[in-house]
Amino acid sequence: MYWLRIWRIGWLILRYRLDTLIPWAALPLWLRWLAIGAWFLPTPKTPGPMRLRLFFEALGPVFIKFGQILSTRRDLYPPEYADELARLQDKVPSFPGTQAIAVIEASLQKPITELFADFSVEPLASASIAQVHAATMHDGRAAVVKVIRPHIQKVIRKDLAWMRALAKLLARVPEARRLRPVEVVHDFEQTLLDELDLVREAANATQLRDNFTDSDLLYVPEIYWDYCHRHVLVMERIYGTSIDEIDALKAAGTDMKMLAERGVEIFFTQVFRDSFFHADMHPGNVFVDLTDPKKPRYIGIDCGIVGTMAEEDQHYLAMNLLAFFNRDYHQVARLHVESGWVPATTPIHQFEQAIRAVCEPIFARPLKEISFGLLLIRLFQVARRFDMEVQPQLVLLQKTLLNIEGLGRQLYPELDLWQTAKPYMEKWLKERIGFKRTFNTLRQQLPFLLEQAPEFPYYLQQMVKQLAKAPPAPQVRVESASNRSMSALILALAGVGLAVYGDQVAQHTLMYVGIGIALVAGITSLRRP
Repeated sequence: MYWLRIWRIGWLILRYRLDTLIPWAALPLWLRWLAIGAWFLPTPKTPGPMRLRLFFEALGPVFIKFGQILSTRRDLYPPEYADELARLQDKVPSFPGTQAIAVIEASLQKPITELFADFSVEPLASASIAQVHAATMHDGRAAVVKVIRPHIQKVIRKDLAWMRALAKLLARVPEARRLRPVEVVHDFEQTLLDELDLVREAANATQLRDNFTDSDLLYVPEIYWDYCHRHVLVMERIYGTSIDEIDALKAAGTDMKMLAERGVEIFFTQVFRDSFFHADMHPGNVFVDLTDPKKPRYIGIDCGIVGTMAEEDQHYLAMNLLAFFNRDYHQVARLHVESGWVPATTPIHQFEQAIRAVCEPIFARPLKEISFGLLLIRLFQVARRFDMEVQPQLVLLQKTLLNIEGLGRQLYPELDLWQTAKPYMEKWLKERIGFKRTFNTLRQQLPFLLEQAPEFPYYLQQMVKQLAKAPPAPQVRVESASNRSMSALILALAGVGLAVYGDQVAQHTLMYVGIGIALVAGITSLRRP
Protein backbone atom coordinates (compact mmCIF):
# COMPACT_ATOMS: atom_id res chain seq x y z
CA MET A 1 0.00 0.00 0.00
CA TYR A 2 2.86 2.37 0.82
CA TRP A 3 4.47 2.02 -2.62
CA LEU A 4 1.09 2.09 -4.35
CA ARG A 5 0.44 5.50 -2.81
CA ILE A 6 3.85 6.76 -4.01
CA TRP A 7 3.12 5.48 -7.50
CA ARG A 8 -0.35 7.07 -7.59
CA ILE A 9 0.91 10.49 -6.44
CA GLY A 10 3.71 10.40 -9.01
CA TRP A 11 1.38 9.27 -11.79
CA LEU A 12 -1.14 12.03 -11.02
CA ILE A 13 1.64 14.66 -11.00
CA LEU A 14 2.51 13.59 -14.54
CA ARG A 15 -1.10 13.18 -15.65
CA TYR A 16 -1.97 16.76 -14.68
CA ARG A 17 1.46 18.05 -15.73
CA LEU A 18 2.16 19.72 -12.40
CA ASP A 19 5.81 19.63 -13.42
CA THR A 20 5.06 22.71 -15.56
CA LEU A 21 4.31 24.63 -12.36
CA ILE A 22 7.73 23.86 -10.88
CA PRO A 23 10.58 26.42 -11.25
CA TRP A 24 13.17 23.82 -12.23
CA ALA A 25 16.02 26.32 -12.29
CA ALA A 26 15.51 26.98 -8.59
CA LEU A 27 15.73 23.29 -7.65
CA PRO A 28 18.92 21.57 -6.47
CA LEU A 29 21.02 19.98 -9.22
CA TRP A 30 20.20 16.47 -8.05
CA LEU A 31 16.51 17.11 -8.84
CA ARG A 32 16.77 19.01 -12.11
CA TRP A 33 17.45 15.88 -14.14
CA LEU A 34 13.81 14.85 -13.58
CA ALA A 35 12.79 17.64 -15.99
CA ILE A 36 14.06 15.47 -18.84
CA GLY A 37 10.86 13.41 -18.57
CA ALA A 38 8.79 16.45 -19.57
CA TRP A 39 10.09 16.07 -23.15
CA PHE A 40 8.07 12.84 -23.53
CA LEU A 41 4.78 14.23 -22.13
CA PRO A 42 2.00 16.03 -24.01
CA THR A 43 1.67 19.78 -23.62
CA PRO A 44 -1.11 20.62 -21.10
CA LYS A 45 -4.19 22.33 -22.56
CA THR A 46 -5.88 23.40 -19.30
CA PRO A 47 -4.68 26.22 -16.99
CA GLY A 48 -2.31 25.37 -14.14
CA PRO A 49 -4.74 26.29 -11.33
CA MET A 50 -7.39 23.95 -12.72
CA ARG A 51 -4.88 21.10 -13.04
CA LEU A 52 -3.83 21.61 -9.43
CA ARG A 53 -7.47 21.42 -8.29
CA LEU A 54 -8.06 18.22 -10.28
CA PHE A 55 -4.90 16.76 -8.74
CA PHE A 56 -6.21 17.33 -5.21
CA GLU A 57 -9.63 15.92 -6.09
CA ALA A 58 -8.08 12.77 -7.54
CA LEU A 59 -6.06 12.09 -4.37
CA GLY A 60 -9.12 11.97 -2.15
CA PRO A 61 -10.51 13.43 1.09
CA VAL A 62 -7.33 14.49 2.89
CA PHE A 63 -5.86 16.29 -0.11
CA ILE A 64 -9.23 17.89 -0.87
CA LYS A 65 -9.28 19.27 2.66
CA PHE A 66 -5.70 20.46 2.25
CA GLY A 67 -6.60 22.25 -0.97
CA GLN A 68 -9.49 23.96 0.80
CA ILE A 69 -7.12 25.19 3.51
CA LEU A 70 -4.64 26.41 0.88
CA SER A 71 -7.42 28.43 -0.77
CA THR A 72 -7.71 30.52 2.41
CA ARG A 73 -4.02 31.52 2.36
CA ARG A 74 -4.44 34.22 -0.27
CA ASP A 75 -1.57 36.15 1.28
CA LEU A 76 0.79 33.41 0.07
CA TYR A 77 -0.46 32.34 -3.36
CA PRO A 78 -1.47 34.02 -6.63
CA PRO A 79 -5.20 34.85 -6.64
CA GLU A 80 -6.00 32.60 -9.62
CA TYR A 81 -4.79 29.55 -7.66
CA ALA A 82 -6.71 30.53 -4.53
CA ASP A 83 -9.90 31.08 -6.55
CA GLU A 84 -9.64 27.69 -8.22
CA LEU A 85 -8.84 25.80 -5.02
CA ALA A 86 -11.83 27.47 -3.35
CA ARG A 87 -13.99 25.46 -5.77
CA LEU A 88 -12.92 22.21 -4.13
CA GLN A 89 -15.98 20.50 -2.69
CA ASP A 90 -16.29 17.57 -0.31
CA LYS A 91 -18.28 15.57 -2.87
CA VAL A 92 -16.91 12.18 -1.95
CA PRO A 93 -18.75 8.85 -2.09
CA SER A 94 -20.67 7.92 1.04
CA PHE A 95 -19.75 4.83 3.02
CA PRO A 96 -22.39 2.15 3.76
CA GLY A 97 -24.93 2.94 6.47
CA THR A 98 -24.20 -0.42 8.10
CA GLN A 99 -20.64 0.81 8.76
CA ALA A 100 -22.02 4.00 10.27
CA ILE A 101 -24.21 1.96 12.60
CA ALA A 102 -21.20 -0.13 13.62
CA VAL A 103 -19.22 3.03 14.50
CA ILE A 104 -22.15 4.44 16.51
CA GLU A 105 -22.72 1.24 18.47
CA ALA A 106 -19.01 0.78 19.19
CA SER A 107 -18.65 4.39 20.33
CA LEU A 108 -21.79 4.67 22.48
CA GLN A 109 -21.76 1.05 23.69
CA LYS A 110 -25.45 0.50 22.94
CA PRO A 111 -27.44 -1.05 20.11
CA ILE A 112 -28.83 1.40 17.56
CA THR A 113 -32.44 0.49 18.46
CA GLU A 114 -31.82 1.46 22.07
CA LEU A 115 -30.25 4.77 21.09
CA PHE A 116 -32.84 5.89 18.53
CA ALA A 117 -36.48 5.20 17.77
CA ASP A 118 -35.62 5.44 14.09
CA PHE A 119 -32.33 5.68 12.19
CA SER A 120 -32.02 6.31 8.44
CA VAL A 121 -29.43 4.03 6.86
CA GLU A 122 -29.15 6.30 3.83
CA PRO A 123 -27.00 9.36 4.63
CA LEU A 124 -28.29 12.90 4.27
CA ALA A 125 -24.86 14.19 3.24
CA SER A 126 -21.32 12.91 2.91
CA ALA A 127 -18.06 14.84 3.29
CA SER A 128 -14.35 14.09 3.41
CA ILE A 129 -14.16 13.50 7.16
CA ALA A 130 -17.67 12.40 8.16
CA GLN A 131 -21.20 11.83 6.96
CA VAL A 132 -24.61 12.67 8.39
CA HIS A 133 -27.69 10.49 8.96
CA ALA A 134 -31.21 11.42 10.01
CA ALA A 135 -32.63 9.91 13.22
CA THR A 136 -35.54 10.20 15.64
CA MET A 137 -35.00 10.18 19.39
CA HIS A 138 -37.20 8.03 21.63
CA ASP A 139 -38.92 11.16 22.93
CA GLY A 140 -39.88 12.15 19.38
CA ARG A 141 -37.21 14.81 18.75
CA ALA A 142 -35.82 14.91 15.21
CA ALA A 143 -32.03 14.63 15.18
CA VAL A 144 -29.04 14.27 12.89
CA VAL A 145 -26.15 11.94 13.60
CA LYS A 146 -22.67 12.84 12.37
CA VAL A 147 -20.29 9.87 12.08
CA ILE A 148 -16.55 9.93 11.40
CA ARG A 149 -15.50 7.84 8.41
CA PRO A 150 -14.18 4.41 9.40
CA HIS A 151 -10.38 4.08 9.21
CA ILE A 152 -10.00 7.73 8.15
CA GLN A 153 -7.37 8.27 10.86
CA LYS A 154 -5.05 5.75 9.19
CA VAL A 155 -5.47 7.43 5.79
CA ILE A 156 -4.87 10.85 7.32
CA ARG A 157 -1.68 9.79 9.08
CA LYS A 158 -0.20 8.38 5.87
CA ASP A 159 -1.12 11.38 3.75
CA LEU A 160 0.11 13.83 6.40
CA ALA A 161 3.45 12.04 6.42
CA TRP A 162 3.70 12.60 2.65
CA MET A 163 2.73 16.25 2.99
CA ARG A 164 5.36 16.85 5.67
CA ALA A 165 8.05 15.21 3.53
CA LEU A 166 7.06 17.25 0.47
CA ALA A 167 6.93 20.46 2.55
CA LYS A 168 10.47 19.90 3.86
CA LEU A 169 11.64 19.32 0.29
CA LEU A 170 9.98 22.52 -0.93
CA ALA A 171 11.47 24.47 1.98
CA ARG A 172 14.92 23.90 0.45
CA VAL A 173 13.89 25.75 -2.71
CA PRO A 174 14.46 29.53 -2.36
CA GLU A 175 11.39 30.51 -4.41
CA ALA A 176 9.13 28.15 -2.48
CA ARG A 177 10.56 28.97 0.96
CA ARG A 178 8.59 32.23 1.22
CA LEU A 179 5.37 30.16 1.06
CA ARG A 180 6.35 28.61 4.39
CA PRO A 181 5.35 25.07 3.32
CA VAL A 182 6.32 23.43 6.62
CA GLU A 183 4.24 25.88 8.68
CA VAL A 184 1.28 25.57 6.30
CA VAL A 185 1.26 21.78 6.56
CA HIS A 186 1.60 22.00 10.35
CA ASP A 187 -1.41 24.35 10.58
CA PHE A 188 -3.39 22.01 8.33
CA GLU A 189 -2.49 19.03 10.49
CA GLN A 190 -3.76 20.78 13.63
CA THR A 191 -6.99 21.83 11.91
CA LEU A 192 -7.61 18.33 10.55
CA LEU A 193 -6.95 16.61 13.88
CA ASP A 194 -9.34 19.03 15.60
CA GLU A 195 -12.07 18.17 13.08
CA LEU A 196 -11.62 14.47 13.84
CA ASP A 197 -12.71 15.09 17.44
CA LEU A 198 -16.48 15.55 17.35
CA VAL A 199 -16.60 16.28 21.09
CA ARG A 200 -14.59 19.42 20.36
CA GLU A 201 -17.06 20.35 17.61
CA ALA A 202 -19.96 19.77 20.02
CA ALA A 203 -18.33 22.06 22.59
CA ASN A 204 -17.81 24.75 19.96
CA ALA A 205 -21.45 24.53 18.88
CA THR A 206 -22.64 24.77 22.49
CA GLN A 207 -20.50 27.86 23.10
CA LEU A 208 -21.78 29.54 19.94
CA ARG A 209 -25.37 28.64 20.83
CA ASP A 210 -24.96 30.12 24.32
CA ASN A 211 -23.53 33.32 22.85
CA PHE A 212 -26.68 33.82 20.76
CA THR A 213 -29.33 32.64 23.20
CA ASP A 214 -32.69 34.29 22.37
CA SER A 215 -31.05 36.12 19.46
CA ASP A 216 -33.01 36.93 16.30
CA LEU A 217 -29.75 36.99 14.32
CA LEU A 218 -28.35 33.46 14.59
CA TYR A 219 -29.61 30.06 15.70
CA VAL A 220 -27.33 27.11 16.46
CA PRO A 221 -28.84 23.61 16.89
CA GLU A 222 -28.86 22.04 20.34
CA ILE A 223 -26.27 19.35 21.05
CA TYR A 224 -27.51 16.14 22.68
CA TRP A 225 -24.51 15.55 24.91
CA ASP A 226 -25.59 12.13 26.21
CA TYR A 227 -25.14 10.80 22.68
CA CYS A 228 -21.79 12.38 21.79
CA HIS A 229 -18.40 10.75 21.40
CA ARG A 230 -15.14 11.53 19.61
CA HIS A 231 -16.50 9.67 16.57
CA VAL A 232 -20.22 10.45 16.92
CA LEU A 233 -22.16 13.71 17.30
CA VAL A 234 -25.93 13.88 17.77
CA MET A 235 -27.75 17.20 17.57
CA GLU A 236 -31.11 18.78 16.90
CA ARG A 237 -32.23 18.60 13.28
CA ILE A 238 -32.87 22.01 11.74
CA TYR A 239 -35.13 22.90 8.84
CA GLY A 240 -34.16 25.90 6.77
CA THR A 241 -33.33 27.10 3.29
CA SER A 242 -29.69 26.90 2.18
CA ILE A 243 -28.12 30.34 1.96
CA ASP A 244 -27.12 29.78 -1.67
CA GLU A 245 -30.69 29.01 -2.84
CA ILE A 246 -31.22 32.61 -3.91
CA ASP A 247 -34.34 31.96 -6.00
CA ALA A 248 -36.04 30.09 -3.14
CA LEU A 249 -35.21 32.89 -0.70
CA LYS A 250 -36.61 35.54 -3.02
CA ALA A 251 -39.72 33.48 -3.76
CA ALA A 252 -40.43 33.32 -0.02
CA GLY A 253 -40.41 37.13 0.16
CA THR A 254 -37.12 37.37 2.07
CA ASP A 255 -35.75 40.84 2.78
CA MET A 256 -32.45 40.23 0.99
CA LYS A 257 -30.87 43.51 2.12
CA MET A 258 -31.55 42.74 5.78
CA LEU A 259 -30.34 39.16 5.32
CA ALA A 260 -27.02 40.37 3.87
CA GLU A 261 -26.54 43.04 6.54
CA ARG A 262 -27.36 40.59 9.34
CA GLY A 263 -24.59 38.31 8.10
CA VAL A 264 -22.11 41.16 8.53
CA GLU A 265 -23.52 42.00 11.97
CA ILE A 266 -23.22 38.37 13.07
CA PHE A 267 -19.58 38.28 12.00
CA PHE A 268 -18.58 41.43 13.87
CA THR A 269 -20.63 40.40 16.92
CA GLN A 270 -18.81 37.07 17.13
CA VAL A 271 -15.38 38.64 16.67
CA PHE A 272 -15.65 41.71 18.88
CA ARG A 273 -18.34 40.92 21.44
CA ASP A 274 -17.65 37.23 22.00
CA SER A 275 -14.03 36.76 20.81
CA PHE A 276 -15.29 33.46 19.40
CA PHE A 277 -16.35 33.05 15.77
CA HIS A 278 -17.47 30.32 13.39
CA ALA A 279 -14.56 30.09 10.94
CA ASP A 280 -16.11 27.79 8.33
CA MET A 281 -19.08 29.81 7.09
CA HIS A 282 -19.29 28.46 3.55
CA PRO A 283 -22.77 28.01 1.98
CA GLY A 284 -22.99 24.34 2.97
CA ASN A 285 -22.90 25.31 6.65
CA VAL A 286 -25.35 28.23 6.57
CA PHE A 287 -29.14 28.05 6.36
CA VAL A 288 -31.90 30.62 6.71
CA ASP A 289 -34.94 30.39 8.99
CA LEU A 290 -37.83 31.86 6.97
CA THR A 291 -40.45 31.78 9.71
CA ASP A 292 -40.55 35.57 9.29
CA PRO A 293 -39.11 36.38 5.82
CA LYS A 294 -38.99 40.09 6.64
CA LYS A 295 -36.70 39.33 9.58
CA PRO A 296 -34.71 36.29 8.37
CA ARG A 297 -32.52 34.51 10.87
CA TYR A 298 -29.31 32.64 10.10
CA ILE A 299 -28.81 29.00 11.14
CA GLY A 300 -25.21 27.87 11.58
CA ILE A 301 -24.00 24.26 11.65
CA ASP A 302 -20.68 22.38 11.53
CA CYS A 303 -18.61 24.19 14.15
CA GLY A 304 -15.50 22.06 13.72
CA ILE A 305 -13.37 25.12 12.92
CA VAL A 306 -13.68 28.18 15.14
CA GLY A 307 -11.46 31.18 15.76
CA THR A 308 -10.72 33.15 18.90
CA MET A 309 -9.32 36.64 19.38
CA ALA A 310 -7.19 37.80 22.29
CA GLU A 311 -8.25 41.14 23.78
CA GLU A 312 -5.12 42.83 22.46
CA ASP A 313 -5.73 41.48 18.94
CA GLN A 314 -9.34 42.65 19.14
CA HIS A 315 -8.23 46.16 19.99
CA TYR A 316 -5.58 46.40 17.29
CA LEU A 317 -7.84 44.83 14.68
CA ALA A 318 -10.65 47.30 15.45
CA MET A 319 -8.23 50.23 15.32
CA ASN A 320 -6.83 48.92 12.03
CA LEU A 321 -10.28 48.61 10.49
CA LEU A 322 -11.24 52.14 11.49
CA ALA A 323 -7.92 53.46 10.22
CA PHE A 324 -8.70 51.80 6.90
CA PHE A 325 -12.16 53.35 6.87
CA ASN A 326 -10.47 56.75 7.34
CA ARG A 327 -7.56 55.95 4.97
CA ASP A 328 -5.07 56.69 7.74
CA TYR A 329 -2.18 54.52 6.51
CA HIS A 330 0.31 55.84 9.03
CA GLN A 331 -1.98 54.60 11.80
CA VAL A 332 -2.28 51.19 10.10
CA ALA A 333 1.52 50.87 9.88
CA ARG A 334 2.03 52.01 13.47
CA LEU A 335 -0.60 49.60 14.80
CA HIS A 336 1.04 46.67 13.04
CA VAL A 337 4.29 47.45 14.84
CA GLU A 338 2.67 48.08 18.24
CA SER A 339 0.71 44.84 18.06
CA GLY A 340 3.84 42.83 17.31
CA TRP A 341 2.46 41.62 13.97
CA VAL A 342 5.60 42.99 12.30
CA PRO A 343 9.04 43.44 13.95
CA ALA A 344 9.61 46.49 16.14
CA THR A 345 12.51 47.49 13.85
CA THR A 346 10.17 47.97 10.88
CA PRO A 347 10.59 51.46 9.36
CA ILE A 348 7.14 52.99 9.86
CA HIS A 349 7.31 55.44 6.96
CA GLN A 350 8.45 52.82 4.46
CA PHE A 351 5.71 50.47 5.63
CA GLU A 352 3.16 53.30 5.39
CA GLN A 353 4.17 54.08 1.80
CA ALA A 354 3.92 50.42 0.82
CA ILE A 355 0.41 50.21 2.29
CA ARG A 356 -0.60 53.44 0.57
CA ALA A 357 0.62 52.13 -2.81
CA VAL A 358 -1.61 49.08 -2.43
CA CYS A 359 -4.71 50.73 -0.99
CA GLU A 360 -5.06 54.00 -2.88
CA PRO A 361 -5.79 52.41 -6.29
CA ILE A 362 -8.46 50.27 -4.60
CA PHE A 363 -10.06 53.25 -2.86
CA ALA A 364 -10.36 55.01 -6.21
CA ARG A 365 -13.51 52.93 -6.78
CA PRO A 366 -16.85 53.42 -5.00
CA LEU A 367 -16.83 51.90 -1.51
CA LYS A 368 -19.64 49.46 -2.26
CA GLU A 369 -17.52 47.93 -5.05
CA ILE A 370 -14.50 47.33 -2.82
CA SER A 371 -13.93 43.89 -1.35
CA PHE A 372 -12.78 44.45 2.19
CA GLY A 373 -11.64 40.84 2.48
CA LEU A 374 -9.40 41.16 -0.57
CA LEU A 375 -8.09 44.47 0.74
CA LEU A 376 -6.97 42.72 3.94
CA ILE A 377 -5.29 40.06 1.81
CA ARG A 378 -3.34 42.70 -0.07
CA LEU A 379 -2.35 44.25 3.23
CA PHE A 380 -1.06 40.92 4.54
CA GLN A 381 0.91 40.45 1.32
CA VAL A 382 2.58 43.83 1.86
CA ALA A 383 3.19 43.05 5.54
CA ARG A 384 4.81 39.77 4.52
CA ARG A 385 7.55 41.78 2.78
CA PHE A 386 8.23 43.41 6.13
CA ASP A 387 8.62 40.00 7.84
CA MET A 388 5.10 39.73 9.27
CA GLU A 389 4.78 36.40 11.04
CA VAL A 390 1.83 34.14 10.27
CA GLN A 391 -1.00 35.00 12.65
CA PRO A 392 -3.34 31.95 12.78
CA GLN A 393 -6.21 33.95 14.25
CA LEU A 394 -5.91 36.54 11.46
CA VAL A 395 -5.83 33.84 8.78
CA LEU A 396 -9.10 32.38 10.07
CA LEU A 397 -10.54 35.87 10.38
CA GLN A 398 -9.57 36.71 6.81
CA LYS A 399 -11.12 33.47 5.53
CA THR A 400 -14.36 34.08 7.44
CA LEU A 401 -14.62 37.68 6.30
CA LEU A 402 -14.19 36.60 2.68
CA ASN A 403 -16.98 34.03 3.10
CA ILE A 404 -19.32 36.52 4.79
CA GLU A 405 -18.61 39.24 2.25
CA GLY A 406 -19.07 36.83 -0.66
CA LEU A 407 -22.35 35.53 0.75
CA GLY A 408 -23.58 39.04 1.50
CA ARG A 409 -22.97 40.32 -2.03
CA GLN A 410 -24.43 37.17 -3.53
CA LEU A 411 -27.62 37.85 -1.55
CA TYR A 412 -27.65 41.61 -2.10
CA PRO A 413 -25.18 42.92 -4.73
CA GLU A 414 -25.53 46.49 -3.45
CA LEU A 415 -24.25 45.56 0.01
CA ASP A 416 -21.84 48.19 1.29
CA LEU A 417 -19.88 46.28 3.91
CA TRP A 418 -17.95 49.40 4.87
CA GLN A 419 -21.02 51.42 5.80
CA THR A 420 -22.59 48.42 7.53
CA ALA A 421 -19.51 47.70 9.63
CA LYS A 422 -18.20 51.18 10.44
CA PRO A 423 -20.96 52.26 12.91
CA TYR A 424 -20.63 48.91 14.67
CA MET A 425 -16.85 49.32 15.03
CA GLU A 426 -17.14 52.90 16.31
CA LYS A 427 -19.75 51.86 18.87
CA TRP A 428 -17.59 48.93 20.04
CA LEU A 429 -14.50 51.11 20.47
CA LYS A 430 -16.50 53.76 22.32
CA GLU A 431 -17.83 51.16 24.75
CA ARG A 432 -14.39 49.63 25.16
CA ILE A 433 -12.46 52.78 26.05
CA GLY A 434 -15.26 54.72 27.73
CA PHE A 435 -15.77 55.36 31.44
CA LYS A 436 -18.59 52.81 31.62
CA ARG A 437 -16.23 50.01 30.56
CA THR A 438 -13.59 51.13 33.08
CA PHE A 439 -16.17 51.38 35.84
CA ASN A 440 -17.61 47.91 35.11
CA THR A 441 -14.13 46.38 35.07
CA LEU A 442 -13.36 48.01 38.42
CA ARG A 443 -16.65 46.75 39.83
CA GLN A 444 -15.82 43.18 38.76
CA GLN A 445 -12.32 43.28 40.23
CA LEU A 446 -13.15 45.00 43.52
CA PRO A 447 -14.14 41.77 45.38
CA PHE A 448 -10.74 40.29 44.46
CA LEU A 449 -8.94 43.43 45.66
CA LEU A 450 -10.85 43.38 48.93
CA GLU A 451 -10.03 39.70 49.38
CA GLN A 452 -6.32 40.42 48.91
CA ALA A 453 -6.36 43.55 51.11
CA PRO A 454 -5.08 41.81 54.28
CA GLU A 455 -1.88 40.88 52.40
CA PHE A 456 -1.18 44.38 51.07
CA PRO A 457 0.49 45.79 54.25
CA TYR A 458 3.06 42.99 54.16
CA TYR A 459 3.95 43.64 50.51
CA LEU A 460 4.06 47.38 51.14
CA GLN A 461 6.38 46.87 54.09
CA GLN A 462 8.68 44.68 51.97
CA MET A 463 8.71 47.30 49.24
CA VAL A 464 9.60 50.06 51.69
CA LYS A 465 12.40 47.91 53.16
CA GLN A 466 13.86 47.47 49.69
CA LEU A 467 13.69 51.20 49.10
CA ALA A 468 15.39 51.83 52.43
CA LYS A 469 18.29 49.52 51.50
CA ALA A 470 18.93 51.01 48.09
CA PRO A 471 21.62 53.78 48.23
CA PRO A 472 21.63 56.70 47.71
CA ALA A 473 17.91 56.70 48.43
CA PRO A 474 16.88 58.63 51.56
CA GLN A 475 16.26 56.73 54.77
CA VAL A 476 12.68 55.66 55.16
CA ARG A 477 10.87 55.16 58.39
CA VAL A 478 9.57 51.69 57.74
CA GLU A 479 6.98 51.47 60.46
CA SER A 480 5.37 54.87 59.87
CA ALA A 481 5.56 54.49 56.08
CA SER A 482 3.91 51.12 56.26
CA ASN A 483 1.19 52.42 58.53
CA ARG A 484 0.54 55.41 56.28
CA SER A 485 0.53 53.22 53.16
CA MET A 486 -1.89 50.80 54.80
CA SER A 487 -4.11 53.70 55.81
CA ALA A 488 -4.02 55.07 52.29
CA LEU A 489 -4.92 51.65 50.91
CA ILE A 490 -7.87 51.29 53.25
CA LEU A 491 -9.10 54.76 52.37
CA ALA A 492 -8.73 54.08 48.65
CA LEU A 493 -10.62 50.79 48.86
CA ALA A 494 -13.29 52.46 50.94
CA GLY A 495 -13.64 55.21 48.35
CA VAL A 496 -13.82 52.73 45.48
CA GLY A 497 -16.26 50.58 47.41
CA LEU A 498 -18.52 53.54 47.99
CA ALA A 499 -18.22 54.46 44.33
CA VAL A 500 -19.24 51.00 43.18
CA TYR A 501 -21.89 50.13 45.71
CA GLY A 502 -22.91 53.55 47.04
CA ASP A 503 -25.30 56.19 45.88
CA GLN A 504 -25.28 56.60 42.06
CA VAL A 505 -25.15 60.40 42.22
CA ALA A 506 -22.10 60.60 44.45
CA GLN A 507 -20.21 57.55 43.19
CA HIS A 508 -17.80 59.35 40.82
CA THR A 509 -16.79 61.91 43.44
CA LEU A 510 -16.28 59.27 46.12
CA MET A 511 -14.15 57.11 43.88
CA TYR A 512 -11.89 59.95 42.80
CA VAL A 513 -11.58 61.17 46.41
CA GLY A 514 -10.53 57.70 47.54
CA ILE A 515 -7.97 57.34 44.77
CA GLY A 516 -6.71 60.86 45.42
CA ILE A 517 -6.21 60.11 49.11
CA ALA A 518 -4.29 56.97 48.17
CA LEU A 519 -1.95 58.88 45.89
CA VAL A 520 -1.30 61.68 48.38
CA ALA A 521 -0.80 59.29 51.28
CA GLY A 522 1.48 57.09 49.18
CA ILE A 523 3.69 60.04 48.25
CA THR A 524 3.86 61.45 51.77
CA SER A 525 4.56 58.01 53.24
CA LEU A 526 7.91 57.97 51.42
CA ARG A 527 9.01 61.51 52.31
CA ARG A 528 12.27 62.06 54.16
CA PRO A 529 12.01 61.88 57.98
